[in-house]
Amino acid sequence: MVFRLVRLGIGLILFGFACALMIDAALGLDPWTVFAQGIAIKTGMSIGLVTVLSGAVVLLFWIPLRQKPGVGTVLNLLAVGPAIEWGLLIFPTPVGLLAQIGTFVAGLLLLAVASGLYIGAGFGPGPRDGLMTGIHARTGWPIWVGRTMVEVTVLGIGWLLGGNVGFGTVAFALFIGPLCNITIPLLRFGYDPKKPATRAVREPLLLSVDTGAIPQQPS
Repeated sequence: MVFRLVRLGIGLILFGFACALMIDAALGLDPWTVFAQGIAIKTGMSIGLVTVLSGAVVLLFWIPLRQKPGVGTVLNLLAVGPAIEWGLLIFPTPVGLLAQIGTFVAGLLLLAVASGLYIGAGFGPGPRDGLMTGIHARTGWPIWVGRTMVEVTVLGIGWLLGGNVGFGTVAFALFIGPLCNITIPLLRFGYDPKKPATRAVREPLLLSVDTGAIPQQPS
């Protein structure tokens, strides 16, 4: 249990750092970060605070979907936003296109590793991933259908509010799923791959698999 909690915490902090790197790269972001950035621009709040508040609002939608938050859900809500702010403070802003691309790639790879760490801890999905599994459970729709509907909506809102949509948004959509399909199995320490995965691990894994079709924000 202690080991799983430690890896959960490390994974969530690294997830926030990964988001910060992609924000600094300024080449485009995943839908939920575009949404948070757009709100931050219009309200003057920090993007980390918006990430926390939007996650709390998303949890309210869990109620009609009859989803139950776990320890990982709560810690995800509380940890990722501050980690983003911390990362924005400590990472230098890249200068020049090559440096921007390198920073974005580093953020994307780090996010895949972070996803493998926190999902493999088996403490439940984050607020946004739980929304997708809840839609799937209540409607029977494939996870990618619910995810597409939700993320296209938040992406459009974030873009209209001034969030950064660009090459990075497309790259995220294309590569985060395949990358997570590599890191999640590799980083499932403490689980016997020959045994069926628990629901807490299986549902986020399905989300990451479906991410290959549309953008994913293990948030």
